[in-house]
Amino acid sequence: MSDLPDLSSDDEHFEEDEWQEMDTSNTSVTCLFCTNILPNIDEAITHCEAAHSFNLKVLKLKFSMDCYSYIKLINYIKTHKPSAADIMSETKAVWDDEKYLKPVDNDEWMMFDFESLQEKPASPRSYHANVENGLVTLSQAHFTELQRTIQSLTAQLKDSQIHLQMAKEDMATMQQSMKSLVEGGGTNINGASSSMSVNCVSDVPLESDEGYFSTYAHFGIHYDMLSDKVRTESYRDAILNNKDSFKDKVVLDLGCGTGILSMFSATAGAKKVYALDQSDIIYHAMDIIRENKLEKVIETVKGRLENTKLEHKADIIVSEWMGYFLLFEGMLDSVIYARDHCLSPGGLLLPNKCNISLVANGDVTTHKKLIEFWSDVYGFKMNCMKSEVVREASVDLVGSDHIISQPCVVKDIDIYSCTTDVMDFSSDFKLNVTKDGFLTSLVGYFDTFFDLPHRVSFTTGPHTTPTHWKQTVFYFRDCVQVKKGDVIEGTIICNRLKTDVRGLSVQINVFGKLYKYLLS
Repeated sequence: MSDLPDLSSDDEHFEEDEWQEMDTSNTSVTCLFCTNILPNIDEAITHCEAAHSFNLKVLKLKFSMDCYSYIKLINYIKTHKPSAADIMSETKAVWDDEKYLKPVDNDEWMMFDFESLQEKPASPRSYHANVENGLVTLSQAHFTELQRTIQSLTAQLKDSQIHLQMAKEDMATMQQSMKSLVEGGGTNINGASSSMSVNCVSDVPLESDEGYFSTYAHFGIHYDMLSDKVRTESYRDAILNNKDSFKDKVVLDLGCGTGILSMFSATAGAKKVYALDQSDIIYHAMDIIRENKLEKVIETVKGRLENTKLEHKADIIVSEWMGYFLLFEGMLDSVIYARDHCLSPGGLLLPNKCNISLVANGDVTTHKKLIEFWSDVYGFKMNCMKSEVVREASVDLVGSDHIISQPCVVKDIDIYSCTTDVMDFSSDFKLNVTKDGFLTSLVGYFDTFFDLPHRVSFTTGPHTTPTHWKQTVFYFRDCVQVKKGDVIEGTIICNRLKTDVRGLSVQINVFGKLYKYLLS
């Protein structure tokens, strides 16, 4: 949509400091040990250190605490109300019990980015070194401080080297692009002329799109799709339970794969079916169709629709085009092209409507497994990897027992009227929290509708039978405590990647912070 901001031009180079940090600078915070109210969390921590000698940095180092240990600590303090001196004098983490993960209060202490403590420079300290006989003796505290300083400087050097390498690669790409332009015009990453705007699949030269089609030449992906009963039986029921709509009609099966939808259509009484696919699976579809003696009705066509001309227009276009988070892979572009160029007036599109929903996830165990894992890898800290893990949206099955909110539809799509700009949208959402827990991610899924005399629909949500699409999970680096009755409000912004017309950039604005994800 033209009125949306351009948010996908630099999706591959997100800065780490843009990631997963809650902005709580404008919210008041009550001290853990007295009734003082501080203007923000940073001043609350400073107050606790100065007034109560409560030092989170010391506790973190002393007990090797992660963000979950921090949550347990805060809930322990709120539950038992110990003094700061008692906490600081403990020789073991008495709060290290799973019961302290249960929310006590939903306040700003729970939204603090505990991991950021190690990123903030410590106050200058003075140490004394003893020199005797040419040997320098350091105190244990001095030695530890030097080690931490070396680690910090090493990390900064590595980060600088990475950015320098990225800059060199960008410069090399720019030089090559300029050279191509001077020599008579170049091509972008999608293979289209640099003077063209690549906004949909039809703009991409076929030879540059072969990589996409080659993924569908493997048998495994077709086994996954065919054995997905929710998917395949929904299409079967939509076709065979509406035979009157198919009788004596011309059908285009777009992206036919093994030809299962073409055979359903022929069985329903279609007089002609075009089974079209660009991948090499089409050769096996030919054998399958002959094996079932349907070659007189079904004509197989190898080709990308945008580069293929059919003899007759279709009365019905049936296609299983949906990708992860519905829009990934951009095959809806081809359905729209087929609708505008190959469908007879008044013809049918199956499916004809879809929508995308978000719901809140509170799966702490999986969050620990995928993200907190990097806090301690065989004794080494790899926290920098957390940003890389959450940057890429995850495709996985989410258990319904971990869902902690009502869903919210963020995008409705009418296939009869949508355009190729459909991948670019922005939507506000409100998620009503249904039980106490910790928000670890937002989960995206889609519903599909076949509006026919005998209506059929199916969902890919976490509350029903799993499908091969699973769900798309947008993890937060740090979990946020929520309570039943809370409302999680935010905005989701989805854009087609400029460097990959089949990929997506998804940005979620929630808790005063913008989180960025890729599906590519």
